[in-house]
Amino acid sequence: MQNLYGIRADFDADTVVVYQAYAPAVAGPALAAGRFVAPFSFGRMTWIKPSFSWLMHRSNWARKPGQERVLAVRITRAGWEEALGRAVLTTGDPALLARAEVHVQWDPERSLRGAALNHYSIQVGVGRTLIRTFAEEWITGITDLTPQVRRIAGLLQQGRTAQAQRLLPPERPYPLPRPLAARIGANG
Repeated sequence: MQNLYGIRADFDADTVVVYQAYAPAVAGPALAAGRFVAPFSFGRMTWIKPSFSWLMHRSNWARKPGQERVLAVRITRAGWEEALGRAVLTTGDPALLARAEVHVQWDPERSLRGAALNHYSIQVGVGRTLIRTFAEEWITGITDLTPQVRRIAGLLQQGRTAQAQRLLPPERPYPLPRPLAARIGANG
């Protein structure tokens, strides 16, 4: 039985991949520097997502204005779990949420075609107080997935779903310590 609220991600012993979509003006300098730099905004929350399919739904396969470049941002697992340890659910107490350094929300996971699935995907909002730590300490690398995204989208448009599926980044259940899972409403 699949967990309704479980994190699925591409990860190894030390790092986890989260996805973000940006305008070329933000993505280009980030790729050149290997971390986020101006004109990336350090003054507002940034949302990171370990679900590639969910970000494809959100960015319309990198066709939404301001989301034309898809980045795979590899961060330390220690940083990822630190963020989750500071998180407050967006569905929780509004007073706690207003003071939270990190927001967590669960949205329906998406199929390759964008249909809502019967389980949820996590979105993590890293707040202003942690943005520099995220950009300068947690990130171990940034990869431009835009060419791969366009190829997958093209295959889907041609009805070649099986080929598109083979190009997806690997995602598997991410193991969370029980107290951390309880904090963010995960059940797996």
